[in-house]
Amino acid sequence: MGASSSVSKGSIHDYTVKDARGNDVDLGTYKGKALLVVNVASECGLTNTNYNQLNDLYQKYKDKGVEILAFPCNQFLGQEPGTNEQIQEVACTRFKAEFPVFAKVDVNGKNTAPVYEFLKSSKWSLFGRRIKWNFSKFLVNKDGHVVGRYAPTTTPLAIEKDLQKLLVTEPSS
Repeated sequence: MGASSSVSKGSIHDYTVKDARGNDVDLGTYKGKALLVVNVASECGLTNTNYNQLNDLYQKYKDKGVEILAFPCNQFLGQEPGTNEQIQEVACTRFKAEFPVFAKVDVNGKNTAPVYEFLKSSKWSLFGRRIKWNFSKFLVNKDGHVVGRYAPTTTPLAIEKDLQKLLVTEPSS
């Protein structure tokens, strides 16, 4: 099934995606959490650094209202060639990922996953709406709105300060 051309949904919480086993996951279950959404690949030059730092962030903030959502994508030089099951195995075994790794998606082109249409239309980059490469990152606030977009070469730890700002619920007096 192709991607919807409509991006009228108001937040990421309005979308349903597939997990690695093909089950529907309502992203509304993440309401009230800050999200870091990343298109991942297991055979990219950026893989080790990104997975290691995503794990570090997840361990540090998972109990503080942060969730990392990883979406495998094979659109960049075929660097995520496996099946969903193989991708899950690599992410969990080789990289020890504890955060959700969803079903493989397209992030560009006519079959772009609707959630990625939403993300890209919410925050443009230097390259317009298009995702440039593996490990492009979107920071989403607790209300489900995109507040940051980061290049593949921006490491997860470089985003930590922006992530911390989303965790503050009330200004100090």
